[in-house]
Amino acid sequence: MRQRNTSLGDLERVVMDTLWSHGPELSVRDVMDHMGGEKDLAYTTIMTVLDRLAKKGLADRTRDGRAWRYTAASSREELAATALRSTLENVQADRKLAMVHFLDDASPAEIDDLRAALAEVERRHG
Repeated sequence: MRQRNTSLGDLERVVMDTLWSHGPELSVRDVMDHMGGEKDLAYTTIMTVLDRLAKKGLADRTRDGRAWRYTAASSREELAATALRSTLENVQADRKLAMVHFLDDASPAEIDDLRAALAEVERRHG
């Protein structure tokens, strides 16, 4: 799997949300049409954002005549997992301690979700 820069700016996040919600294979114009409240943005701005997302490995693109069609390279959940994994890999100190600090602020529902996720992983890996 190629290394991806998972950090997103505000507009990149809106564009990725559009790809996830209305994709696959959206043109720049399609993205603009689906963005709703962001109508005042220039075509070239959205084109630049999509190009940047493709260069980061977060969107895939295919040629369609003279234009490009864009698809999210991974799901929201896969991108979140990649970002979490990358953050934990960059912890210079104790990774377990970093996780404990993170979980100290977790709600009971988040802890339940974590338990369910761990049970699913254990089920898959026997």
